Amino acid sequence: MKYGMVIDLKKCVGCMACTIACKTTNHTRPGIFWNVVKDLEVGKYPSVRRVFLPTLCMHCEKAPCVEVCPTGASHRREDGIVLIDYEKCVGCKACIENCPYGARYFNGDPEGYFGDQLTANEEIGYEQHKVGVVEKCNFCIDRLEQGKEPACVQTCIGRARCFGNLDDSDSEVSKRIKSKHGFQLHKECGTNPSVYYLPE
Repeated sequence: MKYGMVIDLKKCVGCMACTIACKTTNHTRPGIFWNVVKDLEVGKYPSVRRVFLPTLCMHCEKAPCVEVCPTGASHRREDGIVLIDYEKCVGCKACIENCPYGARYFNGDPEGYFGDQLTANEEIGYEQHKVGVVEKCNFCIDRLEQGKEPACVQTCIGRARCFGNLDDSDSEVSKRIKSKHGFQLHKECGTNPSVYYLPE
């Protein structure tokens, strides 16, 4: 069993619903976005077009963040999900420097969106975020344990995202990767990401 995600670039409309769903579900602090949709312009004038590129932790098989972590806080589970043990993380940021996808954030500010006066939602959600450690997407591990999809997948209005078992050739993610020539970002890094993209 190896969890993975497929994102269809033809279907992504850049609505940012996935970003908001991720932020709301995981209660991340200001400036911390586990899920980002990049708005890109590709091509050369006059033949240019707009492309939306959703990015998140790629949950790499050969994760540089895991290799450089001095305490073992960053680790990869048997199902392929890369997690951070906040009790072991010392906030050295080595993993941030070594992530080729820019998917990690340092949680160094205890304040909320309105300063030290937290909203009711922030008071509830921020309890799970230890200050002074690194954070990132965890494929909504709590939701997976409840038999649910990651929040970004469930919320996507264009149905651009698909989540499942990459080791199962009959799974929807595997079928889409094979039939639509799915590719990985920065394949040259040799990290073998668990997030695939379908060409736009």
